[in-house]
This record gives sequence, structure tokens and C-alpha cells, in this order.
Amino acid sequence: MVLAPSATQPFGALVLDFLSYLEFERGLSRNTLDAYRNDLAHYGAWLGESGCDALAVDAADLLAFVQGMDGAPATVQRRIACLRSFHRHLRRRGLVEDDPAAGLSAPREPRKLPQPLTREEVARLLAQPSGDSPAAFRDRALLELMYACGLRASEAIALELADVDLRACVLRARGRGPRERLVPIGTAAARALATYLGGGRPKLVGERLEPRLFVNHRGSGLTRQGLYKIVRRHARAAGLDGRMSPHTLRHTFAVHLLAGGCDLRSLQEMLGHADLATTQLYRQLSAERLGSSH
Repeated sequence: MVLAPSATQPFGALVLDFLSYLEFERGLSRNTLDAYRNDLAHYGAWLGESGCDALAVDAADLLAFVQGMDGAPATVQRRIACLRSFHRHLRRRGLVEDDPAAGLSAPREPRKLPQPLTREEVARLLAQPSGDSPAAFRDRALLELMYACGLRASEAIALELADVDLRACVLRARGRGPRERLVPIGTAAARALATYLGGGRPKLVGERLEPRLFVNHRGSGLTRQGLYKIVRRHARAAGLDGRMSPHTLRHTFAVHLLAGGCDLRSLQEMLGHADLATTQLYRQLSAERLGSSH
């Protein structure tokens, strides 16, 4: 730790100069200025308790301050951003030669685990699109396919007729970027899709030449907003309002496969993850939510 020198510029004056710069030269909002003022008050108190001077601290001092921070991850990240900006300003003013906060990084915010549905909840959801209307056939096929294949919302709406092979029970999903993958279609999903293709989609499309697999009531390709409305409507009817989004079906697909004994590499391929570490999240989720060790 660097001890405060005998002759030092008052910390309050440094803060005032910094906040004036942010307000008059950077044009930051009053809320941001108030937050930074509060953050620097905490920093100043720590400097006083530690016998440090803002013009003489080094990277190790700042790291010790950061490691002792309390608060929500977002608050900690804002305080670190404030420190970086403050010490950068001191260097810009020529008050210090080096910036001790240059290499300071905020701790990663803990990744929130998704909330999968139970098998009973999935069954309730999939049972909601009832009747024999074209829209009911579409909704049933859409929900079944998203759950059976672990599709992202963007992948579901991008599916084209040519992407589905019901004889082989497989579909081609276009993932993020240029990546494509083949995903097997389960029996229930294949049956729902066949019903939609035979008695639902033709009535929705009419005479249109539409390549998209899932279409709206006008016969054109389903949009992301349209898909969200379909999922939310049936989730509400199943008593799952507020519990799920279209992506919940993808999380649920992954957790249920792991609970059934699927290995991580196979799941990675079916989900289209570029990094196995992303898929490993579901191993933890499977163990915590379903009590599985797979």
C-alpha cells in the first residue's frame, strides 16, 4: 500500500473538478453525476481509512478496494467504471504520470440459470392449442417442434419447407451466423407437423408461394413478435403466465435430455453451441432442478 504523502491535493477538490468535467464537458445526466458522487464518497472514505492518497495509489491498492466492495453486481460494475474514469481524468489533467485503474476490470455478473418447465408443465402447455382450426394446427406444431428440437425463436421462424424431412424425421436449423445443424424430430412433433402441413398450412397460405414453414393468418412468414404472442397466449392458458418465454422451451429441451441420459457433446450439437462451456450450464441446471447427476 502506498502511504499518503505529506503534501497532497485535497480529495474533495479532485472530485469537484472531475464532476465538473463530467457535467460541463461530457454532459452527463444528473442521476449519473449523483451516482458517481456517491461512489467517490465511498472511495474517499476508504482512502482516509487506509492512509492512501488518490494521487499516489497503485493498481494493488485499487484492487484491494474493489475486492472489499459490497452491493449488487451492477452497482459494483458502476463503481469500477467510476474509478476508471476518475483516474483517467487525473492523468489527463497531468496530476499523475500513470493510471493505476487502467487494468481494473469489473467482476462478471453471475449468470442467471434459466428456469425450465417440468414435464407436467410441458404437457399442459402442449395441450393448449385445441381444436381443428388451421391456427390450432400451426400452434400445436410450433410448440411441439420448439420443445422437441430445442429451437431458438429466430430458428423457428426462419424454418422453410425445404428444411424439414418428415420421412427421416429431421430438420435443418439455421443457427447464429453461418452455422447450420441437423436436429432429429420426435414422434409427437413429427405427427403434429404432418397434421399442420396437411390440414393447416395450406388453408393459411392459400395461393401464396411462401417458403416459410410457419405462417400467420395472412399466409406470410411468422414474425418473432407473432411467435411470442402465440407462446404467451398458450402459456397463459396453461397457467404458466410469467413463467416462460419462447426460449424457455429450448432450456427445457436441454435439461430434459440431460436428465434422460444424453451426453454433453450430443446436446451441444443439437443446440448448436459453438462452445461446450455454454452447454455445461445445463448439467448444473439438470442437477439442481431435477435432482439428476447426468
